[in-house]
Amino acid sequence: MPGKLSTHVLDLTTGRPAAGMRIELWQLDGKPTMLGAVTTNADGRTDSPLLAGTALAVGAYELIFFVKDYFVTHRTDSPFLDRVPVRFVIADASASYHIPLLVTPWAYQTYRGS
Repeated sequence: MPGKLSTHVLDLTTGRPAAGMRIELWQLDGKPTMLGAVTTNADGRTDSPLLAGTALAVGAYELIFFVKDYFVTHRTDSPFLDRVPVRFVIADASASYHIPLLVTPWAYQTYRGS
């Protein structure tokens, strides 16, 4: 079964999905390369996996969550956080990697989900 990379974002100030947040995906092996940019949907998720099948390769990656832009657009005048980078390693290209972001304008938490 081929692996995949997915994410979702939860706005902890409202307890709701963070719809409309921009996320960039970078591959960090060698010269950093942007693999794509997406915006979260109404459920705080991407419409499809960020990487799947043969596109998911062993290596170092980074997700950049545009937190400040999201909170400025959604009611917070001066959030403390700007962009939240999450660096991680894909060690098994046949596995599924889910990286959620739980966020407020002042703090965040992430983990490897299932």
